Amino acid sequence: MTTLETRGLTVRFGRGATGLTAVDGADLLVPEGTIVGLVGESGSGKSTLARALVGLTPLAGGDVLLDGVSVAGTRGRRVSSGRRVQMVFQDPFSSLNPRMTVGAAIAEALAIGRRKDRGSPKRSVADYLELVHLDPAVADNLPSRLSGGQRQRVAIARALAARPDVLIADEITSALDVSVQSAVLNLMRDLQQQLGISMIFISHNLATVRYVSDMLAVMYLSRVVEVGSTESVVSAPQHPYTRTLLAAVPRLGVRVSEGVESSLDAAEPPDPHNPPAGCRLHPRCPIGPAVDPTKEICIEVDPQDTAAANVHRAACHFAAPAGTNGRAPRA
Repeated sequence: MTTLETRGLTVRFGRGATGLTAVDGADLLVPEGTIVGLVGESGSGKSTLARALVGLTPLAGGDVLLDGVSVAGTRGRRVSSGRRVQMVFQDPFSSLNPRMTVGAAIAEALAIGRRKDRGSPKRSVADYLELVHLDPAVADNLPSRLSGGQRQRVAIARALAARPDVLIADEITSALDVSVQSAVLNLMRDLQQQLGISMIFISHNLATVRYVSDMLAVMYLSRVVEVGSTESVVSAPQHPYTRTLLAAVPRLGVRVSEGVESSLDAAEPPDPHNPPAGCRLHPRCPIGPAVDPTKEICIEVDPQDTAAANVHRAACHFAAPAGTNGRAPRA
């Protein structure tokens, strides 16, 4: 088992005024043997962070550590974690080679895993297919012969065959039918318990992340704005953005919250090329200066600097400080 940690991880595309900072100083800890859920609306930087962790996107700054050892590469520009971190992508049809059989795709990754752990017990292609609850007979099929759920299971099996220390699942259920999504979510939980592998589970659906994760991290406009145990964050969210996401989760017989919680949708999202000063949520915040002009601190001071002192490490000036049993100041 392995602990994965990012310290001030930054990813930037382009230069100058036209450049875009897609991930800005992200601090994230994935303890060994746990599933950390990463949630946020589209464009928040979740997938870019994941791609940086597996080396598909170079770093502009910060560090990535596996068991306390930096794998950020020369001058921190590119992650060099080898095969220790593997990723399962959102669309299994585009991530699998259409001309390569299922068995050949898993065997290719299996060879990598064997080189990494020469003395470990060896699994076969059939073993990995059975591990993800597929009939070994599908090894002779091309991806086009399989359903969407089966293709995603093949993608998971291929990633596991490389014997990673950390597995990243990026929106792996969003392209699947609702009836198939629950089966894949249960599979991920079973795999984590069976293999003891550390995972990052990415989704824009907070209900999905809540179901599978031990810890929860929330991203907004390229920054991690709240981190804590899933139970504590869901039961007592400290950041207004997290509360808005929770309010938007459909519940049987309950209408989506109105009023202050809907102000996020009413306000125009800020330009990611030119993010707001101070708290980046303040133009859309349901408890911020848009509704209470006395809260000038939200416009002038960046709450990231004091986030560590708050419950759940929430980047909000009006989050509850540690030691107050989660009671935030009145808005």
